[in-house]
Amino acid sequence: MTALRATGLTRTYRTPASALTAVDAIDLEVAAGELVAIRGRSGAGKSSLLTMLGGLDAPDAGHVEIAGVDLYGSEGSSMLGTEVASIFQGFGLVPILSAAENVEVPLRIRRADPADRTRRVADALAAVGLADHAAQRPSELSGGQQQRVAIARALVTEPSVLLADEPTGQLDSETGAQIMALIANLVHERGTAAVVATHDPAMLARADRVLQLHDGHLSTG
Repeated sequence: MTALRATGLTRTYRTPASALTAVDAIDLEVAAGELVAIRGRSGAGKSSLLTMLGGLDAPDAGHVEIAGVDLYGSEGSSMLGTEVASIFQGFGLVPILSAAENVEVPLRIRRADPADRTRRVADALAAVGLADHAAQRPSELSGGQQQRVAIARALVTEPSVLLADEPTGQLDSETGAQIMALIANLVHERGTAAVVATHDPAMLARADRVLQLHDGHLSTG
């Protein structure tokens, strides 16, 4: 079953002197439970593609559908933070909040029932191996543990689509491999469609499909 479908995605960045098309009429389909890795040189447009797939930057042309709903249509805003979630290289945790409180943020935004929030946060932290670190703040956690908290936060809403932009970029190779294995296992176990932009050989090896982004176009590679 197709969970994510992009059609004709195009994004051009313009300055008074020039125009750069980072993403050029890209079509992409990702099935539920499939992990797709996208690689390409720095500046190739990987982040631009992910921000459009995640509803964070509207394309100049084209459409993104999550579970058949147009992400940039009238009903699309309800998908953000629920059906589509993102993981970033920089973790993006709130320093003054505990691990559990960071994971809880998307549920608070949705005004989920307090008892349900508590259960789901505990389940998410357990899924990433941090059940015993719920009360710790980011400064008390290693880089790998902080990224696990970020993964738990992304998954706590049980999204249909997970997007990750260089999720191991700030981690050593051993920790990065562990994070990649964790993401792959969770995607396959939960039937989540995932798109990961990465240069990491460990992630590429874990992917069900690897695509190359070059000059704004996707190809098998």
